[in-house]
Amino acid sequence: MHGLGNDYVYMDAIHQNIENESSLAQFVSNRHFGIGSDGLILICKSEIADFKMRMFNSDGSEAEMCGNGIRCVGKFVYDKGLTNKTEVAIETLAGIKMLKLNVKEGKVETVKVDMGEPILKPTEIPVISEEEPVKNLKLKAKDKEFTFTCVSMGNPHAITIVKNTKEFDVETYGKILEVDKAFPNKTNVEFIEIVDENHMKMRVWERGAGETLACGTGACASVVACILNGLTDNTVEVELLGGTLKIEWNKEDNHVYMTGPAVTVFEGELMSSN
Repeated sequence: MHGLGNDYVYMDAIHQNIENESSLAQFVSNRHFGIGSDGLILICKSEIADFKMRMFNSDGSEAEMCGNGIRCVGKFVYDKGLTNKTEVAIETLAGIKMLKLNVKEGKVETVKVDMGEPILKPTEIPVISEEEPVKNLKLKAKDKEFTFTCVSMGNPHAITIVKNTKEFDVETYGKILEVDKAFPNKTNVEFIEIVDENHMKMRVWERGAGETLACGTGACASVVACILNGLTDNTVEVELLGGTLKIEWNKEDNHVYMTGPAVTVFEGELMSSN
């Protein structure tokens, strides 16, 4: 399944036992010797919500949340008949997220996710800085100096503005900045270009996965960063390589809302080599 090209292999971990999740994620994610994906997402039982989502990057590391991934989880549980509810609570390592499912002809087409409140406290992002919120973190990578605004949406993000996202060398600088000593748990790095107050372009270097076609939590964090710096309105269309997300930071409840598509590409059965 994919959300704007941010693709994961999804497995029902409610009706079957999944073992060695980290190794499995690395295997299925390999685009030459496996299925090919940005990672693995397991749909599990939850004691505190309707379902639990576990998300593994292509390098086998487990991450707190994935905005594009959780929309697909909503589509999975509805389309597969695991629930008939159109408002679903999903447990993640970043807390419980509420989903509103837009159903057409019996299938989920788009999903609106309540991503919760952005985290701006440096120690909770985490980022090493005396500033709160962190809006002027200056870091060097190779020949360039960047100014970052740092936000967590349950996972860490560092957002910087570039002149032209299309021509920017995301891989060269992303892989260096991801592991900068300013980020104790590494970070996702967003390179954004502001088109106008309601539209931005974004490319992302995801922690543990490299550049991906889209990142939902990154889009949310980028909009929060721009609002903090007085650069955009509270509702912004975020144009990613894989498509566009609508992001709103609602100042009344301080929650960030993300709306976007969820698509099933194909289904299959993974057989043991034994």
